[in-house]
Amino acid sequence: MRLRPLALAAGLAAALVAATLVAAPPASAATAAFVRTASWSSGYEAKFTVTNDTSTTITSWNVQFDLPAGSSLSSYWDARLSTSGQHVTALNQSWNGTLAPGASTSFGFIVSGTGDPVNCTVNGSACSGGGGNPSAPGVPGGLRVTGTTNSSVSLAWTASSGTVTGYRVYEGGTVRATVSGTSATISGLATCSAHSYTVAAYNSSGESAKSGAVSATTTGCTGSPGGMAAAPYLYPGWGDPPAPATVMSATGIKWFTIAFILSGGGCTPAWDGSGSLTGGAHAATISAIRAAGGDVIPSIGGWSGNKLGPNCSSASALAGAYQQVINTFNLKAIDIDIENTDEFENAVVQDRILGALKIVKQNNPGIRTIITFGTSTTGPNYWGTRLINQAAALGANIDTFTIMPFDFNGHTDMYQNTVNAAEGLKAALKTAFGWSDVTAYARMGISGMNGLSDQQELTTPATWTRIRDWAEARSLGRFTFWSVNRDRPCPGGGVVSNCSGIAQNTWEFTGITAQYG
Repeated sequence: MRLRPLALAAGLAAALVAATLVAAPPASAATAAFVRTASWSSGYEAKFTVTNDTSTTITSWNVQFDLPAGSSLSSYWDARLSTSGQHVTALNQSWNGTLAPGASTSFGFIVSGTGDPVNCTVNGSACSGGGGNPSAPGVPGGLRVTGTTNSSVSLAWTASSGTVTGYRVYEGGTVRATVSGTSATISGLATCSAHSYTVAAYNSSGESAKSGAVSATTTGCTGSPGGMAAAPYLYPGWGDPPAPATVMSATGIKWFTIAFILSGGGCTPAWDGSGSLTGGAHAATISAIRAAGGDVIPSIGGWSGNKLGPNCSSASALAGAYQQVINTFNLKAIDIDIENTDEFENAVVQDRILGALKIVKQNNPGIRTIITFGTSTTGPNYWGTRLINQAAALGANIDTFTIMPFDFNGHTDMYQNTVNAAEGLKAALKTAFGWSDVTAYARMGISGMNGLSDQQELTTPATWTRIRDWAEARSLGRFTFWSVNRDRPCPGGGVVSNCSGIAQNTWEFTGITAQYG
């Protein structure tokens, strides 16, 4: 399941009584594209993507539709839904009602029965746009990736209703292909490059709303790009940090994720929130790693401290802070570690971070963006699923979604819990982006905790090896752990900063990780 469903048994009871409670008058025009995201014999899961296709910001939206007899709503998320008979009204949440020109958001629901919505309106006009023009084509559905090569992506979709002259495939606001049928191949793409596409139908009366987006990455990636998939965390400001060259020589590891960049005041990036980007221990560590033939991925955020996400006033300002880090160290990748209530459990800051990463991708061709967040034993929780769904809705083009499968409140089977959490992540990515299993695995990662976790959960070297083998068999895009500082033995030592709390060989977890891929 995707987000925390709101049970209708209780939630709709009040809504049914207040069936006449609809939205305030519509703010302005919008479109709403329906697509099924999963189907089974007795029902399906679906979403509407609401897009502001006007030139001015809208501040609210109101989607209404009818379900055919025999079909009924059972749960929903990211909107406030009410029903009156077969009629459904969906109102925006407080955090997703304002849409800038060209911006989109989505809400999802599950239907018992097989009938698709009909008679759809958004803010009082037809969901297909055109001010309710009945001659405009319907929105194409079921957009999916059917194949990739080193230089192309092939797509297919379900035919639109109404009179259709053809279809336009968009990447952002740019038309990449115009075809008369329900499939297209986009050629001339770079090897190992990520893309996001939508499709719209058109005829002489106008163009439909765009479909939900799908993402794809061309083939030809050399294993993990530059070996960066295996990049354990190293914290130069904590836990008796080891000399990087010593660890690299002993284990063969080439990449490290360097913790942590925070706010040095306002929207200014600084190591640990106080140190300059250059001239300190972190910069010296990066130089030492590169001198030994390795490279780094700075991690921005973390659990504690004064972070950039809440302090930068806008996505563009936050992107500027990220850009400063990228320019300072000539980076190939950045990791955004989004945790705690100030960033992860904050819808405004989540969207700001995703918007900033979208700008970073646009301004830095080839850079890889990683987003790292917590999980439950069965996959992303409400906030994790929201993060994934918003990444899809905003077109953030994140390369790797990495979960931290630990601190499960004392669960003991860390291998199975990690696998279950990863499979839950895969399902959430497939739902949000329409990816295949292969693509979803390639776009996800695992970031474990060696030895004893904060909650005394035990991951031994043998368990970490099993997790690595599971991830390697599915070609996950990232495999890392917290932290190299702790990759030293101290059986009975508890949860401390400079050793694992268990019996192990020095740098054993790093050596296991170095063999990934």
